[in-house]
Amino acid sequence: MNVFLADEQDDPLDAEPLRRLAINALEREGLPDRVDVTLMFVGLDQMTEYNERFMERTGPTDVLAFPLTQLTPGSYPEPDPGEPPLSLGDVVIAPDYVRSQATELGVRFEDELALLVVHGLLHLLGYDHLADEDAEVMETRERQLLAQVGRKRQ
Repeated sequence: MNVFLADEQDDPLDAEPLRRLAINALEREGLPDRVDVTLMFVGLDQMTEYNERFMERTGPTDVLAFPLTQLTPGSYPEPDPGEPPLSLGDVVIAPDYVRSQATELGVRFEDELALLVVHGLLHLLGYDHLADEDAEVMETRERQLLAQVGRKRQ
Protein backbone atom coordinates (compact mmCIF):
# COMPACT_ATOMS: atom_id res chain seq x y z
CA MET A 1 0.00 0.00 0.00
CA ASN A 2 1.24 3.42 -0.89
CA VAL A 3 0.16 6.26 1.37
CA PHE A 4 1.73 9.46 0.09
CA LEU A 5 2.15 12.39 2.48
CA ALA A 6 2.12 16.03 1.48
CA ASP A 7 2.62 18.52 4.33
CA GLU A 8 1.96 21.92 2.77
CA GLN A 9 1.34 23.90 5.94
CA ASP A 10 3.60 26.22 7.93
CA ASP A 11 3.77 24.07 11.10
CA PRO A 12 5.06 20.63 10.00
CA LEU A 13 3.60 17.51 11.59
CA ASP A 14 5.16 14.21 12.51
CA ALA A 15 3.07 12.61 9.79
CA GLU A 16 4.63 9.13 9.82
CA PRO A 17 2.28 7.83 12.57
CA LEU A 18 -0.63 9.09 10.48
CA ARG A 19 0.70 7.25 7.44
CA ARG A 20 0.91 4.05 9.50
CA LEU A 21 -2.62 4.66 10.80
CA ALA A 22 -3.87 5.01 7.21
CA ILE A 23 -2.15 1.77 6.15
CA ASN A 24 -3.61 -0.04 9.16
CA ALA A 25 -7.12 1.23 8.40
CA LEU A 26 -6.88 0.27 4.72
CA GLU A 27 -5.59 -3.20 5.58
CA ARG A 28 -8.37 -3.76 8.11
CA GLU A 29 -10.92 -2.61 5.55
CA GLY A 30 -9.66 -5.39 3.28
CA LEU A 31 -8.11 -3.26 0.56
CA PRO A 32 -5.75 -4.98 -1.87
CA ASP A 33 -2.01 -4.42 -1.42
CA ARG A 34 -1.81 -2.39 -4.62
CA VAL A 35 -3.53 0.80 -3.47
CA ASP A 36 -2.50 4.46 -3.64
CA VAL A 37 -3.88 7.25 -1.46
CA THR A 38 -2.64 10.73 -0.56
CA LEU A 39 -2.87 12.44 2.83
CA MET A 40 -2.36 16.17 2.42
CA PHE A 41 -2.00 18.59 5.32
CA VAL A 42 -2.74 22.21 4.45
CA GLY A 43 -3.07 25.61 6.08
CA LEU A 44 -6.34 27.38 6.78
CA ASP A 45 -6.18 29.58 3.68
CA GLN A 46 -5.69 26.62 1.36
CA MET A 47 -8.44 24.63 3.09
CA THR A 48 -10.79 27.60 2.83
CA GLU A 49 -10.07 27.80 -0.89
CA TYR A 50 -10.72 24.05 -1.37
CA ASN A 51 -13.89 24.13 0.71
CA GLU A 52 -15.28 27.07 -1.23
CA ARG A 53 -14.22 25.84 -4.67
CA PHE A 54 -15.13 22.16 -4.38
CA MET A 55 -17.84 22.06 -1.71
CA GLU A 56 -19.35 25.53 -2.25
CA ARG A 57 -19.11 26.21 1.50
CA THR A 58 -17.72 29.33 3.15
CA GLY A 59 -14.64 29.19 5.35
CA PRO A 60 -12.30 26.40 6.32
CA THR A 61 -13.21 22.90 7.46
CA ASP A 62 -11.36 20.06 9.15
CA VAL A 63 -11.21 17.40 6.40
CA LEU A 64 -12.16 16.96 2.76
CA ALA A 65 -12.05 13.71 0.81
CA PHE A 66 -11.70 13.58 -2.96
CA PRO A 67 -12.37 10.03 -4.16
CA LEU A 68 -11.13 9.03 -7.60
CA THR A 69 -13.27 5.91 -7.78
CA GLN A 70 -16.85 5.30 -6.67
CA LEU A 71 -16.54 2.42 -4.18
CA THR A 72 -18.95 0.48 -2.01
CA PRO A 73 -17.82 -0.18 1.58
CA GLY A 74 -16.46 -3.70 1.90
CA SER A 75 -16.33 -4.34 -1.86
CA TYR A 76 -13.02 -3.28 -3.34
CA PRO A 77 -11.64 -4.26 -6.75
CA GLU A 78 -8.29 -6.02 -7.00
CA PRO A 79 -6.14 -4.55 -9.78
CA ASP A 80 -5.06 -7.16 -12.32
CA PRO A 81 -1.34 -7.92 -12.56
CA GLY A 82 0.30 -5.41 -14.88
CA GLU A 83 -2.40 -2.78 -14.19
CA PRO A 84 -1.67 0.30 -12.10
CA PRO A 85 -2.60 0.27 -8.40
CA LEU A 86 -6.12 1.22 -7.35
CA SER A 87 -5.97 4.99 -6.78
CA LEU A 88 -8.40 5.90 -4.03
CA GLY A 89 -7.95 9.68 -4.05
CA ASP A 90 -6.89 12.40 -1.63
CA VAL A 91 -7.69 13.22 1.98
CA VAL A 92 -7.01 16.88 2.78
CA ILE A 93 -6.77 17.95 6.43
CA ALA A 94 -6.22 21.37 8.01
CA PRO A 95 -4.29 20.69 11.26
CA ASP A 96 -4.75 24.27 12.55
CA TYR A 97 -8.51 23.87 12.25
CA VAL A 98 -8.30 20.42 13.87
CA ARG A 99 -6.27 21.84 16.76
CA SER A 100 -8.94 24.49 17.45
CA GLN A 101 -11.69 21.92 17.09
CA ALA A 102 -9.95 19.53 19.52
CA THR A 103 -9.62 22.30 22.11
CA GLU A 104 -13.28 23.21 21.70
CA LEU A 105 -14.34 19.55 22.08
CA GLY A 106 -11.96 18.93 24.99
CA VAL A 107 -10.12 16.10 23.23
CA ARG A 108 -6.47 15.54 22.43
CA PHE A 109 -5.27 17.01 19.13
CA GLU A 110 -3.62 13.69 18.18
CA ASP A 111 -6.89 11.79 18.71
CA GLU A 112 -8.91 14.26 16.67
CA LEU A 113 -6.33 14.22 13.90
CA ALA A 114 -6.36 10.40 13.86
CA LEU A 115 -10.16 10.43 13.68
CA LEU A 116 -10.10 12.74 10.68
CA VAL A 117 -7.54 10.61 8.84
CA VAL A 118 -9.78 7.57 9.31
CA HIS A 119 -12.92 9.59 8.52
CA GLY A 120 -11.45 10.88 5.26
CA LEU A 121 -10.25 7.42 4.24
CA LEU A 122 -13.68 5.94 4.90
CA HIS A 123 -15.19 8.58 2.62
CA LEU A 124 -12.78 7.46 -0.12
CA LEU A 125 -14.00 3.89 0.45
CA GLY A 126 -17.65 4.80 -0.09
CA TYR A 127 -18.82 5.43 3.47
CA ASP A 128 -21.00 8.48 4.06
CA HIS A 129 -22.98 10.14 6.83
CA LEU A 130 -25.78 11.99 5.05
CA ALA A 131 -28.51 9.70 6.42
CA ASP A 132 -28.62 8.86 10.14
CA GLU A 133 -28.32 5.13 9.44
CA ASP A 134 -25.24 5.66 7.25
CA ALA A 135 -23.71 8.00 9.86
CA GLU A 136 -24.13 5.31 12.53
CA VAL A 137 -22.39 2.73 10.33
CA MET A 138 -19.53 5.11 9.55
CA GLU A 139 -19.06 6.23 13.17
CA THR A 140 -19.06 2.61 14.36
CA ARG A 141 -16.37 1.74 11.83
CA GLU A 142 -14.33 4.79 12.88
CA ARG A 143 -14.50 3.66 16.52
CA GLN A 144 -13.42 0.14 15.59
CA LEU A 145 -10.48 1.25 13.46
CA LEU A 146 -9.30 3.79 16.03
CA ALA A 147 -9.63 1.34 18.92
CA GLN A 148 -7.35 -1.07 17.10
CA VAL A 149 -4.55 1.49 17.37
CA GLY A 150 -5.38 2.66 20.91
CA ARG A 151 -7.32 5.80 19.98
CA LYS A 152 -10.88 6.86 20.80
CA ARG A 153 -13.60 8.52 18.79
CA GLN A 154 -15.37 11.05 21.03
